[in-house]
Amino acid sequence: MRRILITGANSYIGTSLEKWLKQWPTDYTVDTIDMIDGSWKEKSFSNYDTVFHVAGIAHVSSDPKMEDLYYKVNRDLTIETAKKAKFDGVKQFIFMSSIIVYGDSSHINKKRVIDRNTVPKPSNFYGNSKLQAEEGIMPLMDEKFKVVVLRPPMIYGKGSKGNYPLLSKMAQKLPLFPDVDNERSMLHVDNLCEFIRLMINNEEIGVFYPQNNEYVKTSELVKLIAQMHGKRVILTKVFNHILKFMSNFLGIINKAFGNLVYDKSMSEYKVNYRVRDLIESIKETEVL
Repeated sequence: MRRILITGANSYIGTSLEKWLKQWPTDYTVDTIDMIDGSWKEKSFSNYDTVFHVAGIAHVSSDPKMEDLYYKVNRDLTIETAKKAKFDGVKQFIFMSSIIVYGDSSHINKKRVIDRNTVPKPSNFYGNSKLQAEEGIMPLMDEKFKVVVLRPPMIYGKGSKGNYPLLSKMAQKLPLFPDVDNERSMLHVDNLCEFIRLMINNEEIGVFYPQNNEYVKTSELVKLIAQMHGKRVILTKVFNHILKFMSNFLGIINKAFGNLVYDKSMSEYKVNYRVRDLIESIKETEVL
């Protein structure tokens, strides 16, 4: 029986992992702790084998007034929690970082492939706070305290937040959508949860880059979502020149149609964790 503590009550990923592990009720016990106030500091972590730290501010803000809060929550809280876990004798600490530590997606029509030689270069304080958290917890590793850092790409699934729900709404309402050739790495939440389960089972250590087996083209994703709802979206390249021009001024266009992928070799693991392929994952997200 492996005992797991999830730090971050009501988080999408934390609750998804807890639900996922319920498939094996004799193998895992899962508790969740709220990190909003300081009461967690008084709780002993000594009964747990793994602390999965998912507490944090999950999405990018351009408001400079938020910068201090990002560092306080994403960096300082992570380091403080990891130190407590180590002091209390926890064997493994798993931290949810992000592909955002490598910066933004590329401009339209410009490829961007992250490989093992790519140096992290955050473009905002969200990414920088995550990277500094990584740098703060990695030195804590030793033979008795294993640290796992996960740098997933965009995570999606039923009930997810962020960019995917926006694409889903557009797919269900728009009759036309730009047909821009791009590639994105994505990760369905079930594939992520299975990956985390394997990290726990195999007592892993180090930095990992889980992603779906398939890269995703934004326009094809929108078309697939529409099909799941019995709707038809016509893909057109008529807007491409305008979008390419506007991408020089509007970052949201590059965010939607730029390229950002991990080299696929980075995401291979000794055990298959991709329990859902792209079509199945979209069906599960949109219909089931």
